[in-house]
Amino acid sequence: MKIAVIGSGGWGTAIAILLSSRGHDVYLWSWIQEETDRLSRDRENKEFLPNVKFPDTIYCTHDMQKCTENAELIITAAPSPATRTTAKQLAPYVSNGQKIVNISKGLEEGTLLRLSEVYKQEIPQADVSVMSGPSHAEEVSRGLPTTNVVASDSIETAKQIQDIFMGEMFRVYTSTDVTGVELGGALKNVIALCAGISDGLGYGDNTKAALMTRGLAEIARLGKAMGADERTFMGLSGVGDLIVTCTSMHSRNRRAGILIGQGKTLQETLDEVHMVVEGVNTATAAYEMSKKYNVTMPIVTEAYNILFNGTDARSAVLNLMTREKRQEK
Repeated sequence: MKIAVIGSGGWGTAIAILLSSRGHDVYLWSWIQEETDRLSRDRENKEFLPNVKFPDTIYCTHDMQKCTENAELIITAAPSPATRTTAKQLAPYVSNGQKIVNISKGLEEGTLLRLSEVYKQEIPQADVSVMSGPSHAEEVSRGLPTTNVVASDSIETAKQIQDIFMGEMFRVYTSTDVTGVELGGALKNVIALCAGISDGLGYGDNTKAALMTRGLAEIARLGKAMGADERTFMGLSGVGDLIVTCTSMHSRNRRAGILIGQGKTLQETLDEVHMVVEGVNTATAAYEMSKKYNVTMPIVTEAYNILFNGTDARSAVLNLMTREKRQEK
């Protein structure tokens, strides 16, 4: 089938390679013509996935209409800050009932919307699903075993998308908990940023394990308040994605956190990472959501204070460690 992938960053490119290797014709859309020209010429994404060659059935384009025309599936891989702009560009070319799968992770600042909600607002005629889980682009593009979950309001739609993605090295589960799957994928980036800060401060495995465990508890509390199934956060899009993002150097969120823990400013960190760090973008939204839903999220709060209020990272850790005694839950 023809599949359109909107966004040629590392993850969009990796998914294009995956689906192309399964025999589909994949049209990979880039933001600017120069990037399209470079990908077409090099037949690889040298910036994000060097030395991974494109199959012959990947077609690079900057023409949104050409990319999406007669596509049986549209996959959106725009970073969260660009989601609404991308949705507006895409909307005129989406037919009634067209299936869209968003594979990006994050929340929209200001509105506090999940990314699928942004697509549904801008493209109401589409059938929007999401896919998430522990899946570094570097590993998926090289065919390493990976497992994700696709979530849709319709289990039948989820199963159809599952069939498209499933292969020997890419296993997909289904879910109808769109809220839970999206929140797990978005909020774990904030916790991964904190895990990186811990590494940058020179703290050990004990500290990181505590951050991951209590961070997951915060994510689940917020998810429950928003109507998600708490069990979702024990799955691939919750604890699975949290583990891989907090522990791997593939994770730009962890790498950014390490730099902040070492004393770099936020701007210095973003300049050095030179990619979108979703944990930074999501920290503000997560902090505001904790207030909106009256959910206690101390790790998210300290992350927000480090990033935007000038709180010293060691002081933030001390704040967490010396909170009032409580029962674990």
